[in-house]
Amino acid sequence: MAQQAAISQKPDPDDAQGPSLHVAPSPHIHDRAFTTHRMMVDVVLALTPAVAMAVYLFRWSALIHITLCVGVCLLSELIFTRMRGRKATLNDLSAVVTGLILALSMPATAPWYAAVIASAAAIGLGKIIFGGLGMNIFNPAMVGRAFVMISFAGVMGAGAYESASGMVDVISQATPMNALKQSGTFAMVPNLFLGLTNGSIGETSALACLLGGIYLCIRRTASWEIPAAMIATVLLIAGAADIVGHFGGRLVLQHLLGGALFFGAFFIATDPVSSPLSSRGKLIFGAGSGALVMLLRMFSGYPEGVMFAVLLMNAVTPLINRWTIPRTMGEGF
Repeated sequence: MAQQAAISQKPDPDDAQGPSLHVAPSPHIHDRAFTTHRMMVDVVLALTPAVAMAVYLFRWSALIHITLCVGVCLLSELIFTRMRGRKATLNDLSAVVTGLILALSMPATAPWYAAVIASAAAIGLGKIIFGGLGMNIFNPAMVGRAFVMISFAGVMGAGAYESASGMVDVISQATPMNALKQSGTFAMVPNLFLGLTNGSIGETSALACLLGGIYLCIRRTASWEIPAAMIATVLLIAGAADIVGHFGGRLVLQHLLGGALFFGAFFIATDPVSSPLSSRGKLIFGAGSGALVMLLRMFSGYPEGVMFAVLLMNAVTPLINRWTIPRTMGEGF
C-alpha cells in the first residue's frame, strides 16, 4: 500500500523509556488527507466486487462469515485494547478491513466457531500483542487464518460449492488448485476468471480481485510494485513449468487465475505495515512472495501457498528494509 516516509509513534504508557522514532527514507512529506481512515475506506470499497461475488455464489454462508469475522474483530479490538489500558480506535476501520479480508479468505463450509476463533486470533495475536496498529510484524488476517487452518485442518477445506441457485453441489466440487494437485485436472478458464468455481469465498473471482486491486493502485493506497512483482514471478515460474511439461498454456493460467493469487497480491501482500518501505524493497518482497507461492504449490503438501508465502516474507521485511536503504547523497565519493 501507500509508501510511508516517517512514522513517529506515541509513547507507550508501559514503556519507561518514552517514545521511539522510526525513520524511513526521505523525503519526509506528510499528506494530511492521506489518513489511516481514508486508506481503510479505499480497501473496503476495493473489496466490494469480491464481497458481491462471494454473496452471489455462496449466499448465506458468505454473509455469515463476513458478519462474524467483522463483528468479532471489532469486539476483540475493543476488549484487547481496553485490557492494555488504551483507548480503542474502532473508527479507523482497520479492524473492519482485517475482518473482511479474513472472511473472504475462509471457505464457505468452515464452521462458525472457526471464523470466531480466527478473528480473535487475528486481532489478539496478529495485531494487539505487537502493540496495535502500525506495530504488527505479520498481516493480522493471515495470522488468524493460519491459526485456524493449523488448529482445525479437518474442517477448513473448501468441501462444497454453493451455486447461484443456492443449492449445494452433492459432488463436493474440488477447488481448482486441489483438482490440479491431486489429479492434474484443469478448470475451465472462463470459470476461473469470473469466479464460478469452489474455493475460499473471496478468492474465486480473478476479475473481482483485479478490479479492486487496480482501484487500490490508482488511489495509491496499494503499491503497484508488490502485486506486479508477485504476479510476474508466478507467471515466470509457472510458464517455465508449462513449457517443460508441454501443457500448452493451461498450467500457467491455472496458477494465475486459480486460487488466491490475485486476492493475496492486491489485498494481503500490500499491507503497508508488514511490507517493505522502499520501491526496490517492495519489488523484492513481491518477487519473493511469488516464488514461495510456486514453491509451496509445486513441492509442498498444500495445494495453495499464498497465505504462508506472505507470512514468510513478512518475517523478512525488516531485513529487506535494511538491505534497501537508499544511499545518502554523496556517499561513496
